[in-house]
Amino acid sequence: MHWLWVLIVGAIIGAIAGAITNNGKSMGWISNILAGIIGSSLGEGILGSWGPQLAGMAIFPSLIGAIILVVVVSFVVKRLS
Repeated sequence: MHWLWVLIVGAIIGAIAGAITNNGKSMGWISNILAGIIGSSLGEGILGSWGPQLAGMAIFPSLIGAIILVVVVSFVVKRLS
């Protein structure tokens, strides 16, 4: 049951990061989940685990990490096309 919550929270974090960076329309729900989960790991690795937590993810560092991930990936994809 924990993994279901991780997927749901990861999708929400990825969708918020996509909306903040104006890349949310081009991302599908699988990309939102991946951006949220990978961004959470990235953000907690860099910034630590502070603030409120949901499904084992610290919300603010996860969101910051997901935003960084979406910006970097969208930059790389634009450069390659």
